[in-house]
Amino acid sequence: MDQEINNQVKAIKQSFRQMMDGAVSQSMREKGLDYHLNWGATLPRLREKADEIGKNYALAIALWKENVRECKILATMVMPPEEVLPEVIDIWMEQTPTSEIAEQAAFNLYQYLPYAPEKAYTWIASDQELYQLCGFHILSRLFMNGQEPNERGINEFVDQALAALQGESMIVRKAAMMSMQRFADLGLVYHRLAKSAIKTINLDFL
Repeated sequence: MDQEINNQVKAIKQSFRQMMDGAVSQSMREKGLDYHLNWGATLPRLREKADEIGKNYALAIALWKENVRECKILATMVMPPEEVLPEVIDIWMEQTPTSEIAEQAAFNLYQYLPYAPEKAYTWIASDQELYQLCGFHILSRLFMNGQEPNERGINEFVDQALAALQGESMIVRKAAMMSMQRFADLGLVYHRLAKSAIKTINLDFL
C-alpha cells in the first residue's frame, strides 16, 4: 500500500510539469510566498486533478508531507473531511507554511470538518496570524451556509473580530471584516449586532 501511494505521489508530482506556469510562480515569489518548490500551477488545474483523483485519505497524508506548494494544496482537496481526526488537522495547521495554503485549507477542507466551528473559534483566539486567518475564513464559510452561532459563539466571534480588526496583520483584518459581513448577512439581528460592534472601534460598516 505504501509503495502504491509513493508511486501515486511520484506520478502526481510529474504531472505538475504539464501545469507549470513560470509567471504565476514568479508573481508568488514577489509577493513573499516562498515555497521550497512551486510549479505555479493554477487552482482550477489543481481542482481538475483533485476531481480526477477523488477523495483519498492516505494519499492526502502523503501529499501534505511533500514540501511542494501544489502537493499541499492538492492534499487539502483530496482529504475526506469526515475521516480526518482533529489531531491530524492540528498537525497540518502547525505545518502550514504560507497564507495561500492556510486559505486553501480553509476553503477546500476545514469548513467541511464535522468539528469546523470548534476549530474556528479556537483559532481566531490564537496569537498566530495563519491560525487567525484560517479561523475567520472558516467562519465566513459557515455563516455563508446559514450556520448561526449560539450566544456564546456570537460573543466570542464579535470580541475576536474586533480585536483582529484593530490588529497589525492586514490579511487577518481583511478576513475578519469579510467574516463580519457574512455574520451580518445571517439576518437583521446579526446585522445590527455587527454594525454596532464595528461602530465601537470607529470603522464604517456596510
